[in-house]
Amino acid sequence: MRLAVFLLLLYVPPALGFVPHSTNEPNSDWQRIVDLRGSWQFRLGDDLAWASGDDDGAWESIFVPAAWEDEGFWGYDGFAWYRKTFRVTPTQVARTLFLHLGRVDDVDEVWINGHFIGSTGRMGPAYETGYHSLRVYRVPSEYLRTRGDNVVTVRVYDDELGGGIVEGQIGLYAARNAPEMEIDLAGAWRFQPGDDPRWSAPDWDDRGWQSLTVPGRWEQQGYWQLDGFAWYRTTFTLKDWDGQGRMLVLGLVDDLDEAFVNGERVGGTGRIDRRNVQGYEWQELRAYSIPPERLREGRNTVAVRVYDGFVDGGIHRGPVGVMRFEAFEQWREEDEGGIIGWFRSLFQKNGWD
Repeated sequence: MRLAVFLLLLYVPPALGFVPHSTNEPNSDWQRIVDLRGSWQFRLGDDLAWASGDDDGAWESIFVPAAWEDEGFWGYDGFAWYRKTFRVTPTQVARTLFLHLGRVDDVDEVWINGHFIGSTGRMGPAYETGYHSLRVYRVPSEYLRTRGDNVVTVRVYDDELGGGIVEGQIGLYAARNAPEMEIDLAGAWRFQPGDDPRWSAPDWDDRGWQSLTVPGRWEQQGYWQLDGFAWYRTTFTLKDWDGQGRMLVLGLVDDLDEAFVNGERVGGTGRIDRRNVQGYEWQELRAYSIPPERLREGRNTVAVRVYDGFVDGGIHRGPVGVMRFEAFEQWREEDEGGIIGWFRSLFQKNGWD
């Protein structure tokens, strides 16, 4: 029942990174919505309670982007936190938005209003620098407030030499050629390690499952040691349904998957029951046709079974949502090959490699 799966033969850096022509400047694929360059709040040390953005402790002022050594914190290596407030309108939130954080030395984790939205590199125990990757993180609309302030919070770990949010055009951006989702599914999904075919059922009680942000690697959300099977679940509502089928777009999945809508399989990538990872499935865009008989007016349930063979896992990058067939076909055909062209603009090779 799968309409299409598109193999992207390109390199994907650790972050949802974008580097046009080996510079730090976002190109014409992006429109800046909020300029976040300037004064941020900053404090040394490490406390995950600061991710909420509610702490009013001893924060100092620092300019972003700049190495913190150049802002008065010479010789410091270790953890530090940044935060900044901003405002958005309902019209802006209706668009597909991304947070650009430029280049961070060495590792970062990012929250919007206390909701995790992404990370690059590894804090440890298996430390891995993300120094060479530009940070571009999808911001789910459900995490944003159109009344009052929003808070972006960034946890940074620097291993040696310079540290911090060091360079780039920092801000909130809209992707000009992003797919036109009828229903955007980016945001909080229910998540459970393990494997049970009953978890595809629309009436399965998943209230005891954990909440994970999609898209996003599960390792960066508390599951560092997880290789093997896990399931995701979410729901969406079709109002005034026209009786037509839809496309379920799940971005990029590492490594293998099966997707179910209202308990019925609609597609999959790779030989998941044989746990046969060929090594390239993580580069394939998941886009599955939902026949009209699988849908219902009102509440619908999506369940995704994922198998990760090694390293990173989960529904980790790209657009996630429900599209009308005609919008999907238009997106596929336009802009340098549509889907492939749009992904290439987001995932092209980092200019510092």
